[in-house]
Amino acid sequence: MGLILSVHDLTMHYKIRKGDVSAVDNVSFDLAKGQSLGLVGESGCGKTSIAFSLMRLLPENARIKDGYILIDGRDVVAMSYEELLRVRWNKIAMVFQAAMNALNPVYTVGEQIIEAMELHQENLPLTEARERIAHLFELVGLEPALMDRYPHEFSGGMRQRAVIAMALSCNPDIIIADEPTTALDVIVQDRILKRIRELQKDLNMAMVYISHDIAVIAEVSDRIGVMYAGRMAELADSVDIFERPMHPYTYALMGAFPSIKGKRRELKTLPGEPPDLLDPPTGCRFHPRCLYATAECREGRPPFINVNGVGNGDDLSRGHYVACWHPLQEAKL
Repeated sequence: MGLILSVHDLTMHYKIRKGDVSAVDNVSFDLAKGQSLGLVGESGCGKTSIAFSLMRLLPENARIKDGYILIDGRDVVAMSYEELLRVRWNKIAMVFQAAMNALNPVYTVGEQIIEAMELHQENLPLTEARERIAHLFELVGLEPALMDRYPHEFSGGMRQRAVIAMALSCNPDIIIADEPTTALDVIVQDRILKRIRELQKDLNMAMVYISHDIAVIAEVSDRIGVMYAGRMAELADSVDIFERPMHPYTYALMGAFPSIKGKRRELKTLPGEPPDLLDPPTGCRFHPRCLYATAECREGRPPFINVNGVGNGDDLSRGHYVACWHPLQEAKL
């Protein structure tokens, strides 16, 4: 499988009154065509900042300071606005968090999808656009006639399906799904996630999922990237993350979730709070909360190393990588 997305040494800061917030700090990962990657971590760890960086949809006080984002070999960071318009929705699209907020209440859902299509695909006839929307609505499990209704006439699950249809409207190669099931009940959440997964396989798209819920991420992702305080702590196949977590933070996350099979066990909590990214800790940013921290952890940033020998540093779509001076070689939950 060829790489469709390569993110290397991505560094992004927010400028606020108190100074620069180091929201994303030298993050790297790769995504092959048809592959899915889940980014997981506590609130404020940089997941959504990465998503908006991939699309170059950043607020005025945000700036990509270093690194590159290659989509089909072209660097998004260096693109002009006109070039970005041709890449957005045609190559990479996004399912935004909170579908009600992503839709304008004064326009029908169909009008809003057509607007996105017309912005990114010139000279698109209206009849063709409506035919495409009808097809997309059928793909996501909605009646085509619903395109002429307003967002408030949709249930929460229906709005989320409509936002997914909007993201698919220009046949992108990559979809970013930022908390795609926020505020939905667990039954609707399960249906939406299954449908997204089916669409990904049927259309051979690459997917980037974002969530604070590692159980949700594991259900839909081939690989998982564990974020902590703006850095990638661990990156591996989903099975390896669950069965062989190597970073103490990943291990702690796994211990905080209940198991529905096997012996009952007491859930573990992680003491302390994530660091202030205006003044992050030296060395490994997790060391103030880590049970295994040493002087080495406090003094130097750990390298992002391959711990299982699969793949290589030039292709991060394979292999098990961890940024830790003392990987947990035999971690057991």
